[in-house]
Amino acid sequence: MTTDEAIKRWNRHAESFTANYDEHGGIHREVLLNPAIFSLIEDVKGKKLLDAGCGEGYLSRILAKKGATVTAVDYAEKMLEIAKQRTKNDETIQYKQGNCEKLDFLADAQYDIIVSNMVLQDLENYEAALSEMYRLLKQDGTFIFSILHPCFITPNSGWIRNEKVDQQYWKIQRYFYEGVYDQRFPIDSDEKIVFYHRTLTSYFKAIHRVGFTLVDVIEPMPSIEMLKKYPQFEEDLHCADFIVFKLRK
Repeated sequence: MTTDEAIKRWNRHAESFTANYDEHGGIHREVLLNPAIFSLIEDVKGKKLLDAGCGEGYLSRILAKKGATVTAVDYAEKMLEIAKQRTKNDETIQYKQGNCEKLDFLADAQYDIIVSNMVLQDLENYEAALSEMYRLLKQDGTFIFSILHPCFITPNSGWIRNEKVDQQYWKIQRYFYEGVYDQRFPIDSDEKIVFYHRTLTSYFKAIHRVGFTLVDVIEPMPSIEMLKKYPQFEEDLHCADFIVFKLRK
């Protein structure tokens, strides 16, 4: 299964996947991903920024409002259509269609910051994407990316309920499998999207081979404030759904 198949599925599911998105990009992003990403990102005012795999563009819109000049790319044409519809004329965002594995229509070393939010696990050749981000960054530029946490979100992972003791447990299987799998997303959907699973070792080694320096890592957990607003996220205190990296060129 290739990246082309992943693109087809994201185009097919774009409207349903983003139907409930608000300005925060959906509840999981509001509670877990956005706080982690913005704790790692520097002041973006006046900076040239790439949103690599922008989806429906919520993160691009937030960054543009913070003063960044944003280029937003995504490989799914339907996602870009939705992004453009949701973007106001006064927001300085330039949308382009492109696969993060090969963005040769963008010039070298032009961005101060690149953010790639929940994208690398959707790409067949993640190391090529890391190389492209390195190429596109200015020297000392920052690359921040988030992915599904590969230690906990694995093929066949999920909750198991033990009614006898009234507890539930998170099942992890096939961690050392590296390759493609498809999964219902959301979990109650009849449709499936494509993910590519790799170990943490593979991610760290690829980061090193490309030439990046690792600056920071966050495994997002819900804050006390967010738990008051969304108490259902208490289960996310048991294991991490996501992991966020900050790299430097």
